Amino acid sequence: MTRIWMSGAGGFVGHHLLEHVLATTDWAVTATDSFRHKGRSDRIAAVLAPHPEWRRRVTVVTHDLAAPYTAVMAAGLGDVDYMVAVASQSHVDRSITDPVPFVTNNILVALSTLELARVIRPRAVILVSTDEVYGPVELGSTGWPEWAPILPSNPYAGSKAAQEALAISYWRTYDIPVVITNTANVFAERQSPEKFLPMLIRGISRGETVTIHGRPGEIGTRHYIHARNVADAWLWILRELPPARFGNAGRPDRYNTTGPEPVSNLDLARQVAAIAGRPLRYELVDFHSARPGHDAHYGLDMGKVSALGWKPPVPFAESLERTVRWSLAHPEWLADD
Repeated sequence: MTRIWMSGAGGFVGHHLLEHVLATTDWAVTATDSFRHKGRSDRIAAVLAPHPEWRRRVTVVTHDLAAPYTAVMAAGLGDVDYMVAVASQSHVDRSITDPVPFVTNNILVALSTLELARVIRPRAVILVSTDEVYGPVELGSTGWPEWAPILPSNPYAGSKAAQEALAISYWRTYDIPVVITNTANVFAERQSPEKFLPMLIRGISRGETVTIHGRPGEIGTRHYIHARNVADAWLWILRELPPARFGNAGRPDRYNTTGPEPVSNLDLARQVAAIAGRPLRYELVDFHSARPGHDAHYGLDMGKVSALGWKPPVPFAESLERTVRWSLAHPEWLADD
């Protein structure tokens, strides 16, 4: 049986990857999480509860992901075909407020994962990274292509760029079959309410005034993709695109996995209000100018994966409506963590 190891299984993106693997393959999953930051065991429970038959395929390992795996722990994993390194702290504001533990954690998480890969020697290792390593794009741009210059604007983006640099060095020095994926803003059910979309859903449903980052004439924009769509992209890459190896290529493979069109912060709020059937009350805050490290516009060019044959299986509008309606029906997931 094919086995996949994944980190951050109790995190927002990680538990959607877990669900997608279990729903669309017959693979066995080693699901790791430290449960120290935003990982929650009840997310994993929510995935498994409706499908008791999945439980035999999942092994949950609680481990401090910033700490090394011991030789005994690594040996206990058995044969692992694929690794997907999802776990990282990802909140920009927290990285700006208290950068040292934030950046240290993310670097050590990547280092521990790569060291584990040296031992278990999988067929491919996906390092999940972000569009933010490239810095902002101009409004109206098609977005950064793969291997654009790395120019992070904040400590979170810098920590992800550092993860990428470590992965590239392990690809070259130790022949670890690394694949880097850069992903835009991910949304879906059970997302932490510190993130923009669940914050909008909660505020609009309560009749509150929500904060929109931008100023008249220039509202911030992002590319959005549902977590199950990006999980689909990662599995497609693992199945269809054998990773480049040092000696046959000058650098590892890198793929942008994102939504095709940018959406402004205000347009997103309007769509949420329309789906919820509630009026939109908002105020504009020029956060990007007031606080260094915040960028108005991010974007990725997904022409490469589109040309190779992948596209998001569920369109943005359908994904958004599903997420909003589910969140309104499950308000307990909109409460503070």
